[in-house]
Amino acid sequence: MNDRICVTYEYHGTGPQEIADFVRVEQSIEFPIDLAPQWIQDEVVGKVEEISSISDGVYQISISYPAGNTGYELPQLLNVLWGNASLIPNLRLIGVDLPDSILGKFRGPRFGIDGLRTHFSAPTRPLLTTALKPMGSDSKTLAEMARTLALAGFDLIKDDHSLANQPWSMWRERVELVSRAVKDANEITGKNCAYAPSLNLPFDQIHEAAHTAKALGAGSLLVLPGITGFDSMRTLAEDDSIGLPIQAHPALLGSYTSSPTNGIAHGLLFGTFARLAGADITIFPNTGGRFSFTPAQCREILDHAQRPLGHLKPIWVAPAGGMTLEKIPEILQAYGKDCALLIGGALSRGDLATNAQAMAQAIQ
Repeated sequence: MNDRICVTYEYHGTGPQEIADFVRVEQSIEFPIDLAPQWIQDEVVGKVEEISSISDGVYQISISYPAGNTGYELPQLLNVLWGNASLIPNLRLIGVDLPDSILGKFRGPRFGIDGLRTHFSAPTRPLLTTALKPMGSDSKTLAEMARTLALAGFDLIKDDHSLANQPWSMWRERVELVSRAVKDANEITGKNCAYAPSLNLPFDQIHEAAHTAKALGAGSLLVLPGITGFDSMRTLAEDDSIGLPIQAHPALLGSYTSSPTNGIAHGLLFGTFARLAGADITIFPNTGGRFSFTPAQCREILDHAQRPLGHLKPIWVAPAGGMTLEKIPEILQAYGKDCALLIGGALSRGDLATNAQAMAQAIQ
């Protein structure tokens, strides 16, 4: 087992042994096993390690795969874990134990928790972050909003994930104006507020856009791995010529987690996979907000984001989605201080500057 991946699935139904045998073949050779040479059956096909009953009609299936099946690359790793298995009804991916031979191939988060604490001169407190909203605002309006937030003492100001390259706020214009506004505010406050433009762009433009954003003064990047790909995020995180903190947004990823009997466990998707792909901050819907994540699911994300994972750094969690100033004590109670407090639209209910200053004061 030293150089094997142990993968745990949860199956809701009957005939768990038949499902386990199907999955171990489908996730490795996808070929009639009796037609495969013996050495492939012995050394390539996945092996059923354990089947246990969780409750009536619910089973936990553990299958191990040779690490070499992944090619030690993230796209094929995700394929081995959940490729064709994702097409099987009532099957969930709930656990992955990765050997050092795979973990050693990934640099993971560039900054992680300690790195961003140093970067933002925040040795003990949570980070303060927000989003520029709403879509439809012009670039000058968004830049003025960013200036106000930076002057209030925010650490990170990101594009809302819906801001892309739209006619009322073209991407390059917005990045230039917002970066300049944040820079001007930093010169007044002496702080290091970072603007994170969204890289919600066509795939062939993403890498160049990241370099452009840095050249224009952006201090961070917002990536949507559910849309542009986890490995796309990894290439940005590992590019030393970019070297900026990366925030991972959950857009489109909810389709993997919304079913209780199919998909990928919350902790794996928003925690483990985000770290493998190099996110420094993982954004997800907090319980009690606009979406339906439960306290247990959110705790699972926190655990996977910050538990030991080889040499990969633990990362910040940013529970979001309809949060308000009043929820800050509750958020800190649930997640601790290694948490990026992300409140967006609620800051605009009333005077933005007043609300932003109140939020900054609340975390000191």
